[in-house]
Amino acid sequence: MKKIVIIAMGLVASATALAQDKVEATIAADFVSQYVWRGLDCGNVSVQPTLGVAYKGFCLSAWGSVGFKSEDTKEFDLTASYTTGGLTVAVTDYWFDDPEPRYFYYNAHSTSHVFEASVAYDFGLLSAAWYTNFAGNEGWTASGKRPYSSYVEVNAPFRLATCEWTGTVGAVPYTSPYYDTSGFAVTNIALKASKDIKITDTFAIPLFAQVIANPSSQKAYFVVGFTLQP
Repeated sequence: MKKIVIIAMGLVASATALAQDKVEATIAADFVSQYVWRGLDCGNVSVQPTLGVAYKGFCLSAWGSVGFKSEDTKEFDLTASYTTGGLTVAVTDYWFDDPEPRYFYYNAHSTSHVFEASVAYDFGLLSAAWYTNFAGNEGWTASGKRPYSSYVEVNAPFRLATCEWTGTVGAVPYTSPYYDTSGFAVTNIALKASKDIKITDTFAIPLFAQVIANPSSQKAYFVVGFTLQP
């Protein structure tokens, strides 16, 4: 889930980087020791490819995740976004191969698609984003209504000791079966460091490590990974 990461922490930074006056393409793959998304454990060791194209602030991207263990859920996400200045608006279609393995199946109560709208703003010293599910199978309230599950996140990038760092605080503002919360809950407190590892004079591999805590679920994670990108 997101990557060009148009979901989660990369929404503003990645889309802004692609907001060019000529068509830009992105091909990349992350390899991670564990798939953790918004403070939620989503899988084990995984490869996560990205394909994107952007022009004058508009961006279309595809992102996926495949775990090395057979029991891990496969994921395929499509995102359309537009960036102007520091503002980014986006719509994402998340798809998982469980519970319904058919991709072109959209029954609201049994599809494996979840549709999310988001708005984010990059203030420079920090960025903030709001995400809300508006369609698909995100779970239902006790009364059978759509919960419109939401997540809000603030990121603060900085540089320290030759590494690029990002501090993150994310929360679910109200009851959500999608995030397994019964009210307001802080679900994601993270600190990420990244650094390019020089392989040759013209090629380097970005290496990253991230410490993540989810106060709501009382879980904590340590994730390392690297990115391959031509």
